[in-house]
Amino acid sequence: MLNFVLLNDHSTNTYLCNKRAQVFMGRKSIKASRQKEIIEAFYKVAKKEGLENASIAKTATLIHINPSLVIHYFNTKEALVYGLIEYILDKYVLIFKTPPAYQHDPGKRLLHIIDNIFSHKWNTLFDDSVAYSCYALVFRDKKVKEKYKVVLDSLHTNLKNIIEECNERGVLSVANPALTADIIFVIVDGAYYYLSLVKNKKEYQQKLASYKQQALLQLNLSSSGLKR
Repeated sequence: MLNFVLLNDHSTNTYLCNKRAQVFMGRKSIKASRQKEIIEAFYKVAKKEGLENASIAKTATLIHINPSLVIHYFNTKEALVYGLIEYILDKYVLIFKTPPAYQHDPGKRLLHIIDNIFSHKWNTLFDDSVAYSCYALVFRDKKVKEKYKVVLDSLHTNLKNIIEECNERGVLSVANPALTADIIFVIVDGAYYYLSLVKNKKEYQQKLASYKQQALLQLNLSSSGLKR
């Protein structure tokens, strides 16, 4: 009988622990969801009025909540800016998203990524004015600088790894994949920095196509594609 009671107590304790875990995870999910909603609203305000003019009050007004709720999740505007930077950096990684059908074909994955980088898709992931305002903080804020460095290094490494895989499969012959990946991203950074000044759509597309061709040349390719 004693054993039965002990077993029953153990089962009850396990049940209660599981319920507490479920409640905790539920709260955590709600918190993440609310934080994302607030950051996206802050991004919209910054896009419209500039990062320097974006505020907790304007963010709260946009999504019809009390400013105190924003402060509950982000104590200061600085914390909100950090959240915005994480939001922007997360979007950089999306450029490496490729169709599942390309999973075992590094050549197709590489070309798809190059297409993504030198396309309207890359440039619409985030607003230039907000992105450059956030990036400017790397010169004044060590924490922001470290965040950008980690993410951008990972982009370079991902591209290098795909180039190496293409080398191993015999579809590319690139002597220094790491340097090549770096150069391609240098082209990308310079391209969009300059293209942010170009208003004529035809000129924009022509220059973007030209920069893409230069990136392909770094891979010993032309626009015709990979070796087969």
